[in-house]
Amino acid sequence: MSERFADYEAAINYLTQSTDYERMRRVRYNADTFSLERVAGLLAAVENPHERFRSVHVAGTKGKGSTAAMVEAILRQHGLKTGLFVSPHLVDLRERIQIDRQMVEREVMRRMVARVAEAIDKTFRDDPPTFFEVMTAVGFLAFAEAKVDVAVIEVGLGGRLDATNVVRPEVAVITGLSLDHVQQLGPDLASIAREKAGIAKAGVPLVVAPQEAEVEAVIAEVAAQVGAKLVRVGSEVQYSWTKDFIAGKPAGRVTVRTARGAYENVLLSLAGRFQGANAACAVAAAEIVLAERLDAEKMRAALAAVDWPGRMEVIPGPVTVILDGAHNARSIAELCAAVAEYYPGRRTVYLFAAAADKDVVGMCRELATAGAAVIFTKTENPRAAEPEELAAGLREAGGTVVGMNPEIAAAFALAKAKAGEGGVVVATGSLYLVGALLEKEKRRISNIEHGTAES
Repeated sequence: MSERFADYEAAINYLTQSTDYERMRRVRYNADTFSLERVAGLLAAVENPHERFRSVHVAGTKGKGSTAAMVEAILRQHGLKTGLFVSPHLVDLRERIQIDRQMVEREVMRRMVARVAEAIDKTFRDDPPTFFEVMTAVGFLAFAEAKVDVAVIEVGLGGRLDATNVVRPEVAVITGLSLDHVQQLGPDLASIAREKAGIAKAGVPLVVAPQEAEVEAVIAEVAAQVGAKLVRVGSEVQYSWTKDFIAGKPAGRVTVRTARGAYENVLLSLAGRFQGANAACAVAAAEIVLAERLDAEKMRAALAAVDWPGRMEVIPGPVTVILDGAHNARSIAELCAAVAEYYPGRRTVYLFAAAADKDVVGMCRELATAGAAVIFTKTENPRAAEPEELAAGLREAGGTVVGMNPEIAAAFALAKAKAGEGGVVVATGSLYLVGALLEKEKRRISNIEHGTAES
């Protein structure tokens, strides 16, 4: 079975041939296209690996990846062997499946894909699983083989019908919700909240970040229906946040108070005021997993060092580059506020790309409100909007367009030129844009360190 694919590249080619709704322009998110039956059947065919490790399940519109990373860091600092399942990836597909915060090895990936492919050939030829369903099975197999103690699992899309919703976690988390994926999840916050709240399960504590009133009401209703105990950040869990820096890079300090303990003035390596609520969710969730064993000093060490690429990630240089995957209106507003808070008075240029099915109008409105100078570009994602369309949206919102170029490298160079030495370039709107620039900037830094020309 393990010889199904001769090498890692063959396994990856097999994966990319499966249906990938992340890159499609239109996704029919309903019980016909998405259901738990197919992924449950696939997992059963490979001996239900998800039943062989404990888990934490994290959903939300914004902050779910950061929160998952913080939970994983705290649990690993306490000596647990951890899995981390996230999406999408920025550069390498294996970023989605991590063990003790290291990407799964290529040979392990090859073997796991081969095993899943064998099961698909035997049972699912007429109704093949999607890319994300295959990745979910591959990730769960890798975690089971590695004998992780606990896996922190980020929802892919929505919650109720997401492939990851087959797990029965020790705690579930819903981070901040806002309008996103409206074509798939529903046109309003109440509809989106109902889909996200679909991860709630009987007897499983549900940690919930501060929400708008209508969202909180829906989540409470669903939790009551299934018998999940709510742990609300802002009520049962209190927190506060202040700005800080670590080695010149933006960071924060957070205080979290729960029913079990008070954690004062904790240094948090992730930047932005919005990370305060995420950290509170993470601490509350980790407390539940660890029961009475959460060590305050270990938690402090974890949060001071936690890393989450592409989210308010700062790359220093003559022009400071900030990479942030904000891709909805609320996240763009929070990003603009964070940049202004950390870099007041600095000449700032935003480099922006987005998928056509995102809330482009809302994001442009927030950029205009912040007075951002924006250059538009386009990613290789088939769903990507044209720069001209994005620029028209910003102009309509009363914002300032300072340039556009469909080639990311050229647009990035223009943004740095417009910002000037000592200025700031903020690349945002799409994780695909962030991934492309992250790879480019890492090459540039590597070239400088090795004394070669900048690529």
